Amino acid sequence: MYISRTNGTANTHSTSKPATACTAYAVPKAIHVHLWWALIFAATGYAQTPPQQIRYTIVVTGSELLNGVYADQHTYFLTRTLRPLGWRCAGSISVDDRPEDIKQALRFATEKAPLVIVTGGLGPTDTDITRTALADFSGVALREHTDVLHELERRFKTPRADLRDNLRRQAQVPTGGSYLVNHFGTAVGLVYEFPEGTIVALPGPPRELRPMVRNELIPYLNRRFGTRTPGAALTLRFVGIGQSRINQTLKDLAIVPHEVAVTTQFAHGRVDYTFSFSEDKPAQRKQLEAIQRDLRERLGDYIYGSGSKSLESRILARLASLKQTLAIAEVGTAGELVRGLSRSADAPESLAGAYIAPTDHRLGQILNIAPTQWQRALTRTEKVQQLAHAVSAACNSTWAVSVGEVQRKDAAPSELAIAIRTPDGQVDTHTLRFTGSLTSSQARLSTSILDLLRKRLRQ
Repeated sequence: MYISRTNGTANTHSTSKPATACTAYAVPKAIHVHLWWALIFAATGYAQTPPQQIRYTIVVTGSELLNGVYADQHTYFLTRTLRPLGWRCAGSISVDDRPEDIKQALRFATEKAPLVIVTGGLGPTDTDITRTALADFSGVALREHTDVLHELERRFKTPRADLRDNLRRQAQVPTGGSYLVNHFGTAVGLVYEFPEGTIVALPGPPRELRPMVRNELIPYLNRRFGTRTPGAALTLRFVGIGQSRINQTLKDLAIVPHEVAVTTQFAHGRVDYTFSFSEDKPAQRKQLEAIQRDLRERLGDYIYGSGSKSLESRILARLASLKQTLAIAEVGTAGELVRGLSRSADAPESLAGAYIAPTDHRLGQILNIAPTQWQRALTRTEKVQQLAHAVSAACNSTWAVSVGEVQRKDAAPSELAIAIRTPDGQVDTHTLRFTGSLTSSQARLSTSILDLLRKRLRQ
């Protein structure tokens, strides 16, 4: 996409029509960008790109991303949301809140794809400069939009004459362009349309960006580019197995047609594989069923579900179907296990309760284990067994999981003892080993514990 200009200024017809142009703005072949930035090209899996996909690029603004304060959530959300609709991400760039950095990123992004999505920098603070940077880059002037200004008046219960300048600035939209309504905040999305492509700017807060993408951006893209409805897709969720082994199994089976797009996501011992067609027809659904059947035959022990339901939700739903409950006693994982479980919609029915403490001894005191009984627990295994029985009794649960203190060893992996109490009072104990810091390992350890519980529930 080229941003077109005449004598250095973008050519527009009027305030009511999209911007048009006469000559192409030449983009340098080499851009020397003096900033910290991350360029992430979209992975294509090992299938060819499906036909009729439209490319887009993402520019994520915010110094907090480059300073490590927050991780970039926007690229993940946008790519996962738009890919089933026929959009392929050609690249994602993270840049600082500096006008020149943003404009250099835009020069690169507009070269790569006909659609550029910019996130962040539309709010009322001094660092929210995306609006003016886009105006300078495109040569398209900004103007106050009466409807947006009226919404600000309504939201703040303040006449426009009394609105602070930084708030009123959010009513500025591109002359000749359009905007996307923000139902969850004050900063509207901005739309710049050119003959060769489009730039869309979205607010940064996820609670504003995500509903705007679903409710405003996708309908706009459908009108502008003819975005299709989602094609047939299958997501299989794995745990306790590496991505390389899944890849090798797929290659050995040779069950993925060339027209299927394969995308993966992996974190903390969990791997998601999504297989998607560009269209949704009975024959394609049948092919996805065959893929699922063959993978379950080979790797069924590692597949905890399909679709979007998490490992935690699967476990709690299984307990609910059995009319049973779970209690948790945590030391070594510092509440990571409970945090994941409590986010599930099934938690109120199946999660009976949880106790967290910094040491085994303190947790035993909280659970009212008699001192004489605790003293008889001479090993870490015996301690987690006592904790499992005690938390089950305290919460009146049928199942219980206890996680003991981390046992650190010089020049050897650290160890973590856990216990799983079943409804018949039997207690299974396990030892998990890990290297590195506990903080960086807690999420993976939590996944391993949940996987052990998942397997025990299947017996």
